[in-house]
Amino acid sequence: MDKSGLKKVWADKFNQVPQILQNVQKVNSAATAFNANIDAVLKIKGAQIAELAQASGLSLKSLTENGHNTLMFGSDVIKGIFKCFTRGIAEEWLTEDKIVFDWMVKHLGYNRLQMGGQGGIVANVLAVVGVKKVFAHANSLPKLQAEQFLKLDNLVSFDEDGNEKPAYQINREEDIPLIHWIIEFDKGDSFTFEGETFVCPKSNRFIATYDPMNLHLVMDKSFVEATTSQKMDYVILSGFHALTKQNDGVNLIKKSLPIIENWKENGDIVHLEIASTQDVAVRKAIVEEVAPKVDSVGINEREAIDILEVIGCESLAKKCNEDTHSKNLFEALLAIKNKLKTPRIQLHMFGLYMTLQDKGFKITPEANLRGMMLAATIAASKAGTGNIHNKENLLWAYGQKVSDVGLDELAELAELVKAPALLETGMAEVDGYDLIALPTILVEKPLTLVGMGDTISSLSLIGAR
Repeated sequence: MDKSGLKKVWADKFNQVPQILQNVQKVNSAATAFNANIDAVLKIKGAQIAELAQASGLSLKSLTENGHNTLMFGSDVIKGIFKCFTRGIAEEWLTEDKIVFDWMVKHLGYNRLQMGGQGGIVANVLAVVGVKKVFAHANSLPKLQAEQFLKLDNLVSFDEDGNEKPAYQINREEDIPLIHWIIEFDKGDSFTFEGETFVCPKSNRFIATYDPMNLHLVMDKSFVEATTSQKMDYVILSGFHALTKQNDGVNLIKKSLPIIENWKENGDIVHLEIASTQDVAVRKAIVEEVAPKVDSVGINEREAIDILEVIGCESLAKKCNEDTHSKNLFEALLAIKNKLKTPRIQLHMFGLYMTLQDKGFKITPEANLRGMMLAATIAASKAGTGNIHNKENLLWAYGQKVSDVGLDELAELAELVKAPALLETGMAEVDGYDLIALPTILVEKPLTLVGMGDTISSLSLIGAR
């Protein structure tokens, strides 16, 4: 069958999406944990960097000298911006120092605030698609954080006295805002400092993070008590990636395991978003301690490569890094599935989603495909409209055809696993597992890609009904 025929086949399947979205409203409860924060987005110009450096008394030598990639002083923020601007790279530097935080508040400001952290982003997504009650974990919930939650009464958290309330109405006045400054800059922008001109070679961003509570996996006791004392249909788990070995991250992960086990004992379906984990010891602990205890794991291609590096598959990691197409990434997915033993693993890549799960898993392949179609549609809607804060935006991409890129990736995958029917059905049995694969809708000029992976993974699972 040619591409136009395949697009018609998949268009017929995607016709179910409005009904799938309706079915999500039958989900009684979901919880999202553990990380929610505030993203302060700032577009910075080269001239502003020069002004900041001059006002702080920095010399060109001090700006360019090799140093620590942490924020110990306000001047380190300027050094980080300078490094990323002049090289066109992205980095994130952290601080737990309130003095540095106050410096950033005073000297940086922001253009807009938005929800940050996988847990916070997913909470908003699940609430707007109609889950009856969404419990959002927030280890810090002052008014500024509460304002990032959607004004929906089905999205709840807990005040300082442990009372359940709509999250947007809470103001824990003693809590300090946890802010990640997303400082963006544009290719071709330039500035001159001490007679030397610097031109930005590539649009990118520098992230300056003040988030001591998420860096130490501080948990809100009221949230833990509420979600472990009653059944949740789903728990979407994230936030471990922010931990480091220096901050006792491995032990913090181990301390969280009894809570995960409690959720599982209640019959909750627990899904883990692994996320990009820089600390190798923490990444290994997530793979060895957390992943085997949950029902489902979500990863993208970069995270798949990161996992391969800590499970003894370095050559496959190198192969995937050099060529991130569906054939190599399916080999990665299969290797990860065999190692982690997690019942269900979903990998999302450019143009294609793949889910590999145990035969007889509680969510059928057909239901998985439905969830993935919902996720593909709403993710494209988010990219095309800039946000899905309003229900009216959810089905913006409904009716758009699946991408040529996705069909090409699916064709390569079908050839690899020797299952030609995969191209039309999206389902096959491979090595004793169920494989579900979906070509996705791509938006040519996306307005946002923030939180896209979290949206895809959570809706693929919640929509699988």
